Amino acid sequence: MGVLFIGCKKDDAGPPSPPSPPNVPTAEDKLKDSVLLYTRDIYLWYKNIPPGFNARTHKDPDAIMQAIRPYSIETGFANPVDRWSFAVTKAEWDGISTGFSGDFGMNVFFRTDGDLRVSHVEPESPAGKAGIRRSWRIKTINGSSNIVVANASFIVDAVYYSNATNFVFEKPTGDEVSITLNAGGYKSHPVYLDTIYNSGGQKTGYMVFTSFLGDTTEMYQQFDRIFNHFKSENVQDVIIDLRYNGGGYVSVQNALANWLVPNAGNNGIMEVQKFNDKYSSFDETIRFAKKGSLNLNRLFVIVSQQTASASELLINSLKPYMNVQLVGPSRTHGKPVGYFAIPVGNWYIFPVSFRTINKNGEGNYFNGMDLSYQAADGLDKEWGDINESCLKSVLHFISSGSYARADLLMQAEAESRNGAVLSANATLGEPIFKGAVSNRNLPR
Repeated sequence: MGVLFIGCKKDDAGPPSPPSPPNVPTAEDKLKDSVLLYTRDIYLWYKNIPPGFNARTHKDPDAIMQAIRPYSIETGFANPVDRWSFAVTKAEWDGISTGFSGDFGMNVFFRTDGDLRVSHVEPESPAGKAGIRRSWRIKTINGSSNIVVANASFIVDAVYYSNATNFVFEKPTGDEVSITLNAGGYKSHPVYLDTIYNSGGQKTGYMVFTSFLGDTTEMYQQFDRIFNHFKSENVQDVIIDLRYNGGGYVSVQNALANWLVPNAGNNGIMEVQKFNDKYSSFDETIRFAKKGSLNLNRLFVIVSQQTASASELLINSLKPYMNVQLVGPSRTHGKPVGYFAIPVGNWYIFPVSFRTINKNGEGNYFNGMDLSYQAADGLDKEWGDINESCLKSVLHFISSGSYARADLLMQAEAESRNGAVLSANATLGEPIFKGAVSNRNLPR
């Protein structure tokens, strides 16, 4: 009976099933695996990435970069410090890195809750060609007048990620104008403005610089023109306005720092780039190579929470050699680290790969840099207006030796410093690139 039973079971089962085919990784799987392989190698905090981290469960390389951020544990900080590792397609990075964009060309921030202002406009952009200017107030967006800090995400989508948006602006004259902007391609010009003021019987040079990314040849030519002009006009003090400058190429920072450093700093240590323990041999000390004959004792830098990375590197590099004073509505962003563009398939990945310190070993400013004086962002004024709050404060100091102004701070300015406005403006500033990108050869 047992034999017959077994025989019946065998007949019912039929021929044995073929073995299951092996799991063949897709091209997408291979891409994600490569992203993780590079990251485990060069990421500053690579040791903290758990062995079981599965890159294939994430949507794309950018999602992987965001997923590794929580492992950036830094001594002395309660929370992970990495807010910046990212990935982008090669086509998109080619545009960003050379200063070409395809949006409206307009940035916005809240002056107070309910008072949204245009903070910057690129001249060649759709917004620039429409005649929109810094200080214009936005009254409605696509018919909605609910322009408050609680709706910051809605504003981001409408200003930065929409192909077409209708705005009603109020000009400084009180006149209102309705303008529909359509996204379009344009080239940015980071050296936006330069001029000279007479303050307390001496001349002060002022430069608005919006990004360390873009056409580097153009930027270097502008530096040469501006600082030689400042010297020929016997400028005694310089103000660099970096309030919305999120950084860019370390090489451009190096070039600007060489114009600003005093003569005594020539050949001194500008910065040290330090990698993880796998690549300690790739650590590099960069020294100043003074350019021009402008010999400053102090430097004034206008900053905000959008001032990041290469902008902060400039400040940190110069601090051991001169009196660097920071003025603005808030401390800086806090990004003392940088990365490389690492090609993987049709993407570039940017895992944080190195930290920077200055001559004195200072550089762990993940919480941002402290201000010398807090002044509201004068969003109700044009660039270069001597009554713009930040610029006015610095010019007052240069002429009198004190930041205290003859006129009292207006209530609107005080309100602009509150937490809700700062938080909303942080959200509005998220689309602004923040990074220190090295163009050295990738360590192998």
